[in-house]
Amino acid sequence: MRNSKKSLLAVILVCAHLLVSAQVDEAKKSIAESNAIYFESFVKNDSSIFINSYAENACILAPNAPAACGREAFAKFFRSAYQDYGLRNGKFITTNVYGDGKEYVTEEGFWQSFNAKGELFDDGKFLVLWKKTKSGWKMFRDSFSSNHGFATK
Repeated sequence: MRNSKKSLLAVILVCAHLLVSAQVDEAKKSIAESNAIYFESFVKNDSSIFINSYAENACILAPNAPAACGREAFAKFFRSAYQDYGLRNGKFITTNVYGDGKEYVTEEGFWQSFNAKGELFDDGKFLVLWKKTKSGWKMFRDSFSSNHGFATK
């Protein structure tokens, strides 16, 4: 009897692990798909691609600025990145995804920004909290910083 309880527990644990693994894999796949088209918004000057990457109640947590929350703030952020900074393309390099894949996961990685000539003009690191929504996985909290903001001693 004792061995059958241990066997049942082992089966339950394996099934739970496989379920969590499948959920995280689904999240990773969705994140990769979103990241693949995110910078197309700047290539095409189409803010809708950018805005639709975020959950309705998301916030962009840019350095040295208040949180930018909601669709209007996302549109303003996009316009500023495009017009004021000359962002025309970029790249995300995901190094890890943490979480159980049920409702939230956190993505960690690096980013690069390119101007109209295709020249790298900034790069840095990011943490994004992704939320599973009715429309799929969307960015919920987008936090990033440049590698060129200040020198350390």
